[in-house]
Amino acid sequence: MEFLRPATWDEALAVKAEYPTALPISGGTDVMVEMNFDVHRPSAILDLNRITELTEWSNDGSVVRLGASVPYSRIINELSGPLPGLALASHTVGSPQIRNRGGVGGNLGGASPAGDAHPALLAAGRDVLVEAASVRGTRMIPIDEFYVGVKRNSLESDELIRAVHIPVADGPQQFSKIGTRNAMVIAVCAFGFALHPKNGTVGTGIGSAAPTPRRAVEAEEYLQGVLAERGLWESGDLLGAEVIQRFGELVKAAASPIDDVRGTADYRRHSLAVMARRTLTWCWNDYSKQIRSAA
Repeated sequence: MEFLRPATWDEALAVKAEYPTALPISGGTDVMVEMNFDVHRPSAILDLNRITELTEWSNDGSVVRLGASVPYSRIINELSGPLPGLALASHTVGSPQIRNRGGVGGNLGGASPAGDAHPALLAAGRDVLVEAASVRGTRMIPIDEFYVGVKRNSLESDELIRAVHIPVADGPQQFSKIGTRNAMVIAVCAFGFALHPKNGTVGTGIGSAAPTPRRAVEAEEYLQGVLAERGLWESGDLLGAEVIQRFGELVKAAASPIDDVRGTADYRRHSLAVMARRTLTWCWNDYSKQIRSAA
């Protein structure tokens, strides 16, 4: 196995072009586990830890450009305001040691349906973009087009993830996760939810309950319709139990889980409905308070 350690981003792209099967590593929190258990034995490792720009983020007021290797611990400490859903999801990742090493770029590169960052990124809106680069140039991949199969993404063989562009939250966001224990656990299932009052939309993200991370599209459309028809964006009035219940049912219907060692398909569907109802209620209560305080 070759170990490749470029010092700059341009060098990294050149190396990836020369060694397209080289496996990128930064935090290594997933890669090293798979290697230790002989799940994956790549021909070459591409170490990106010397490239400091991957650990930087910027905020222009409307979009956060999050470097692929910004650790989860820094997302929690530095970005809980503009990216509350992703910060909440980051809290659930592994242990403090893993949160100090792992980043969103690794979650995206691995494309596991159980990755904790995926539901929050999907819920953050359809304008979330993955910045992928190669010696051929840079392209922006919409998050909805990034996941193409079980642990497969839409990156070309010579591309590396440089950053993720995420809209700054304009409303409350939440993340909920079910595991077989309270910490250091792969999700049995997970759910991200966000309110986007500026454009009158809502966002959802389902994790570990389908071959890929996915949205609950019908649930989003249903809730958006109710909020618009009843003028609830303007009033902040109660949603009502019927609306909350129906939203949970539609989220449940959007999943296509399997039975495995962590949980059954039926349990995953049930849990998603519960998490959908709870996250919607939490977010709407926060939004209602904001409306009343601004009145």
